Amino acid sequence: MTTTESIEAKLTVTRRELAKLLRELKKWSAPATVLLSLYIPPGRPLSDVMQLLRQEYSITDNIKLKQTKQAVKRALAAAMDRLQMLQKVPSNGLVLFCGENMETKDFICLMFSPPEKVPVFYYRTDKRFITDFLEEMVEDKDVIGILIIERDQATIGLLKGGKLEVIEEIDDYIPGKHKMGGQSQRRFDRIIEQMVENFFKRVAEHAARHYLPLLDKGRLKGIVVAGPGYAKIDFVKGKYLDYRLQNLISRQLIDVAYQGDQGLKEVVMKAEDVVQAQMYRDAVKALEEFKMHLAKNTGMVVYGDKEVKEALEMGMIKTLLVHDDRDDVEDWKEIAQSYGAQVIVIPSGIPEAEWFKNVFGGIAGILRYRITRR
Repeated sequence: MTTTESIEAKLTVTRRELAKLLRELKKWSAPATVLLSLYIPPGRPLSDVMQLLRQEYSITDNIKLKQTKQAVKRALAAAMDRLQMLQKVPSNGLVLFCGENMETKDFICLMFSPPEKVPVFYYRTDKRFITDFLEEMVEDKDVIGILIIERDQATIGLLKGGKLEVIEEIDDYIPGKHKMGGQSQRRFDRIIEQMVENFFKRVAEHAARHYLPLLDKGRLKGIVVAGPGYAKIDFVKGKYLDYRLQNLISRQLIDVAYQGDQGLKEVVMKAEDVVQAQMYRDAVKALEEFKMHLAKNTGMVVYGDKEVKEALEMGMIKTLLVHDDRDDVEDWKEIAQSYGAQVIVIPSGIPEAEWFKNVFGGIAGILRYRITRR
């Protein structure tokens, strides 16, 4: 291995390591724009980047507030020091985050090559570190679209692994049935149906705007259509969605009573034919079983790092529950699987995940049989 290859290998982080770094970076904030974020795509000459940073350093003298000026200079100097150690940008590009907590004077400067190619050249100092370009690299790649449709309301959402996200909520005013009678009634009904059709077309356009980019990236694996009445059937039969999205609609249309977050949760609990929804259901069911054993004091659960590890090594754990926010998720998976335990990762986005994390440290086991203590 050449010196360049050796340096690149040391700089490259895994997806798991990147997730940990992002959690750390999101803790940082500043009262002024002193936190430096720098993205360098592969192939970009380092000399060009250094020239930009030197220019930025020279104009910091224009900053009026002394403390802000010093903090920006410190971040730029640290970034240049690290870049000078390299001969070229790694094959996946390079990312730097440097900045100071102006209250505590704590300082951070990270330089690494992400697990996927850096998509843009980007430089900015802000009150937070700009991590947006890296977020997609740690998200679950496969997503499910969820569309809850009524005659006058719609929710466009996504299921990413176990995390639910409302992308957009749309509503319109559609009058109810009128009691005019005769031709006036029929004319009024036609007007209402035209308004409903226009609303469906509007929803379809908005859904395409959100879902087609994901489809083009190969990430959108299916669409679940739901709603409280016949509107969802009319929407699907009318083929309002772009034909590429229409082909992804699950055959199972889901009856739900709500829109928004609550509606999305209801959908995934009922959409058993969708794999990602099933993963979400498994996490909810595992938490419910864990809570039931706690409430009844059955002695069939264990929690805490030490206690869980001991029970695993004794082959007593049937199901291991581990919160996805823990840094050692992969380690627990490996240990559990070596002892034949099922692993359920509890996603941050599901109900009571935060409770599980805060109260039990995000790690617990459901036992095969009761532990007998002497």
